[in-house]
Amino acid sequence: MVNKKSVSERASNEVFDWLNSVLCAFLAVLLIFTFVFRIVKVDGISMNKTLEEGDRLIIGHYLGRPEYGDIVVANCEGLDKVIIKRVIATEGQTVDIDFSSGAVFVDGKKLSESYINNLTINDEYGHDYPVTVPPNCVFVMGDNRQHSTDSRSPDVSFVSVDDIIGKALIRITPLEKFGSLYNN
Repeated sequence: MVNKKSVSERASNEVFDWLNSVLCAFLAVLLIFTFVFRIVKVDGISMNKTLEEGDRLIIGHYLGRPEYGDIVVANCEGLDKVIIKRVIATEGQTVDIDFSSGAVFVDGKKLSESYINNLTINDEYGHDYPVTVPPNCVFVMGDNRQHSTDSRSPDVSFVSVDDIIGKALIRITPLEKFGSLYNN
């Protein structure tokens, strides 16, 4: 004969174990998305052709230093908003832009920018070029150069590494474009 109390105890223990597992999983996801990853939504067209308005991205918090080509999400005090841009140069590097040809140079070498939507022909009068990136800063630009407020503008200028929230890693929506942003 089966003891009814032991069956109900086993059932309540199973329910408790199940709830405990769900709670632990929820807390793990919450901690990961608070301290390691974040989901952000692209607002605007400054990163077109790489990113489009409404795309959702997973960004990872930096453990190292930003590098050329990284797509970063940063707080921008001058615009009073969060921006998404590509790192063009890091501290100590010299940026020069030929606005008549649209060419961008870093340390005297012309960048090969297959990711841009259009040439860099707009001078936003934030700098007299060539300009050297100060310590603990990066020079960022949008991929849609004619429609981007970026380090060329006095409202953005150099972005402090301390203001960078993270590096864009994966596009999660739209689903047909799901994947890494660095396949180029």
